[in-house]
Amino acid sequence: MEEIVNLSDVPVVERTHARAGLFRSQSLMQGVEETPENFYLQLSQTYADFASPRHRHNFDQVRVQLKGDADFARDGVMRPGTVAYFPEGVFYGPQSIAGESATLVLQFGGASGSGYISEERFQAGVAELKAFGSFENGIYRRAREDGGRKNQDAYEAVWEHIHGRRLDYPKSDYAQPVFIDPADFEWQADVAIPGVRRKALGVFSSRGMRMSVVGLDAGAKVQLAPAAIVFVLSGSGHAGDGSWKQHATLRTGGEPAEVTASEPSELLEIHIPPLHSPSRGD
Repeated sequence: MEEIVNLSDVPVVERTHARAGLFRSQSLMQGVEETPENFYLQLSQTYADFASPRHRHNFDQVRVQLKGDADFARDGVMRPGTVAYFPEGVFYGPQSIAGESATLVLQFGGASGSGYISEERFQAGVAELKAFGSFENGIYRRAREDGGRKNQDAYEAVWEHIHGRRLDYPKSDYAQPVFIDPADFEWQADVAIPGVRRKALGVFSSRGMRMSVVGLDAGAKVQLAPAAIVFVLSGSGHAGDGSWKQHATLRTGGEPAEVTASEPSELLEIHIPPLHSPSRGD
């Protein structure tokens, strides 16, 4: 196992956000800056004052709703338990929150190879752009000497500021985000491994990212896929010298990694093949 992060060990940080409203987060895992496979995983807490306009990105996202509802207007509502895939290049939202929301958010470079800006670099870009305009309700409003204003999606504005060029969005195989309720899927027993069952949620994007829920009886062992980020929906257990509990995140390296459940557990396995992996069909 390459990494185990228990949520209870990570501090909650209130920080500046390019969207509107109070924003608290717990930074869980991140990849390598300036690589097409960079990623960032955080638990985000937002509230009724949050506002985000309809927009799109040049990276992929997987979200897991843990608390409250996140309303994406015409795209649907993420309720507790919902798992959603937001493809690169696809518009979604506007997004609003009723009350309080807690969401696991994984953002990573998609099949286009556009990569992903690290959180540190993005926040630096936000601070730099404030010298030329302001961020209001998820929109960057740039002041001009002639009194005119250019309104632009906040993330897009920061990306173009960092890269010094226009952001060209990749074409997607999807028309809209994919919302999934794992409760709608039937368990499929693994006949080769007692005490293990699985719900295959699907394969997404030409990169071959796939998601499934793995169910484990107490004492059961299973090999997690290589190049995977695994979120503990419930239960506890151990892997190697480390232990995990509910809402922990596990990350495997280039080889499969074995985990053992100490009590009945459910794990969301997100397998993200390397961009040039043969499993993508290249």
